[in-house]
Amino acid sequence: MNYSYFARIIKTLFMNKILQFAVIAGVAFSTSSCCTIFKGSRESIRVVSNPPGATVEVDGIERGITPLDVSLKKGFSGQTVVLKKDGFDTRSFRPETAFDAVSVLNLFFWPGFIIDAATGSMMKYDLKSYELKLTKPESTVQVLPKK
Repeated sequence: MNYSYFARIIKTLFMNKILQFAVIAGVAFSTSSCCTIFKGSRESIRVVSNPPGATVEVDGIERGITPLDVSLKKGFSGQTVVLKKDGFDTRSFRPETAFDAVSVLNLFFWPGFIIDAATGSMMKYDLKSYELKLTKPESTVQVLPKK
């Protein structure tokens, strides 16, 4: 039996596996981007209300009760956050976004820049905490004339 023949087959199979791994890794890194890899496409912000206990909705989906850390998708415009509490006016806001400097690294690898722009990962939330004061609705008072 010729052991060198089997050694060549095993070596060839091993080299093919390394080549397959290199190709898969190359494709994965070429279709990923700096901000998406290092920071992800979501970011957490803290929402606090005065008084506490308000329901927090993000784009119409209930996420919890204040005080709350809520995960939001990054993008060029923030998601709409709404606070609701019985007996108080509904408050809504859209967190401010800013350019994330990490995405500058993508200038050396432009496909990553395009991916970061498409996913919104090149942006970050400017503030990490929002405190909103809830107000009671103005009651409508009917003024009657004096007799």
